[in-house]
Amino acid sequence: MSNIVAIVGRPNVGKSTIFNRLTESRKAITDEVSGVTRDRHYGKAEWNGRDFSVIDTGGYVQGSDDIFEAEIRKQVELAIDESNVILFLVDVQSGITDLDQEVVKLLRKSNKKIVLAVNKVDNKQLLDEAVEFYNLGLGEYIPISSISGSGTGELLDVLLQHFDDDVELIESEVPRFAVIGRPNVGKSSIINTLIGKEQNIVTNIAGTTRDTLNTNFTKFGFDFTLVDTAGLRKKKNVHENLEFYSVMRSIRAIENSDVCIHVIDATRGFESQDQRIFHIADRNKKGIVILVNKWDLVNKSTETALKNKEKIKRKIAPFIDVPIVFVSALEKQRLLKGLETAIEVHKNRIQKIKTSVLNNVILPLIEQRPPPAIKGKYIKIKYCTQLPTMTPTFVFFANLPQYIKEPYKRYIENKLREHFNFSGVPIQIYFRKK
Repeated sequence: MSNIVAIVGRPNVGKSTIFNRLTESRKAITDEVSGVTRDRHYGKAEWNGRDFSVIDTGGYVQGSDDIFEAEIRKQVELAIDESNVILFLVDVQSGITDLDQEVVKLLRKSNKKIVLAVNKVDNKQLLDEAVEFYNLGLGEYIPISSISGSGTGELLDVLLQHFDDDVELIESEVPRFAVIGRPNVGKSSIINTLIGKEQNIVTNIAGTTRDTLNTNFTKFGFDFTLVDTAGLRKKKNVHENLEFYSVMRSIRAIENSDVCIHVIDATRGFESQDQRIFHIADRNKKGIVILVNKWDLVNKSTETALKNKEKIKRKIAPFIDVPIVFVSALEKQRLLKGLETAIEVHKNRIQKIKTSVLNNVILPLIEQRPPPAIKGKYIKIKYCTQLPTMTPTFVFFANLPQYIKEPYKRYIENKLREHFNFSGVPIQIYFRKK
């Protein structure tokens, strides 16, 4: 399970800007008007080979009458509770304010690791003025500029020093399968059917499951842990604090799993929210199996299943090598087939290919179709190997790796999938100088 960094501070200190920079995205809206961010943004970041999650919270306001700001306070407190490290952001141009002091009081209660960053330090004069923030009593601070990126490397180095050891690096004997999906697609029903008892509460009300529920499954020759998660819905539909907490737990369950069993509703098809959930699992480099539940409610013809598979693959592109199984929890159809597929995906994910075998298969294919020459320079890939990581990761050594473009990288990935079974598993490919 990767570490979580919560970005906390009063309104308009630049939390969303630093979030966008750390995650290399434009998810969070930024504006000079304070209080633009009213919900949480979740993103993935990477620094020096370490992956971690980032939460952008709304600006913390004490004693406000604004209904939104009262909710923001609760969301900030929940984000602090779920995080490993807190990034406390202040504004050098405003100096220490009463609100900053209130945030410090809140942070001291949490007993979490705190990193103080002074934002908007764009020149030497402002750097000298930042000394004032020693008065907060949080020790050393890091001067940064979230707009220009100045100081963010030093900030990331300090954050990494405070991280816990990644749980992912410790291989578990029993694989963990996280059952994920939108609310009310039948996740709990599938688990209840498999274990043969009503362990998880099932209702027609979306959002019944609030927490992640672990179930050890040892039937039919299988041995693994099933994790039922709360349904992930669009942020605009997440109103309750409890539900936000549940969503964070679900994301952590995904991060801490080996394979994600992604359940969708056959009667509604693969919707935009399903896409978002799929890409969370894909971004975390987990094995993925798609179960199309409620298949008994669909009017079927000879090619219905085939057409539905094609529709789903179009929406999950470019990662389309994902097993799709049509099931019904109510009718108990093909659920064991779904489990067998998940076990197979787990085996694909942990397989290690010998370097000699890999080179004997892939290098002749590269010779037949080498990377296109750039500026009259020919690219020669000399050697490849698989790294000892939890996710299939391959390194190719070449004379000019900087000239190898994304289309050729996809060609290599397709050949790896063609000759070795990586169905349902994201592959990472890197090119290095040799």
